[in-house]
Amino acid sequence: MAARKAQKKIFYKIGEACKLLDIQPYVLRYWETEFSALSPDKSKSGQRVYTQEELGLIGRIKELLYEEGFTIAGAKKKLEAELAAGGPGETPPEELAELDTRAAERLQTLRQGVAEVLDDARELLALLDREPPAR
Repeated sequence: MAARKAQKKIFYKIGEACKLLDIQPYVLRYWETEFSALSPDKSKSGQRVYTQEELGLIGRIKELLYEEGFTIAGAKKKLEAELAAGGPGETPPEELAELDTRAAERLQTLRQGVAEVLDDARELLALLDREPPAR
């Protein structure tokens, strides 16, 4: 008897999709309300069914939110830009420039804050290095 080859499924039920992507079904249902690009078909019995492409999209949403630290609003904007550029993970050059500008602004703000804290620390050290007045 010949062994059957494992085949990729065409559609995955919500439980299967969640297990593959290590997320909870309620999270996935919520994401469907927030991300317009994520709109699975329903089977004859009314269950949500996801394609391989949708699983990739869900994986990218998870990555944006959990690994890259985007908010829902930021992830939506980023995902829309990626989809417009040709697919998840693809960012158009103008979007990269915008992201880079915001990063540069945040970095500048952080540098200013660190410089202020450093100045304060130097002042404290100078005060501590003073010799106490003679009694």
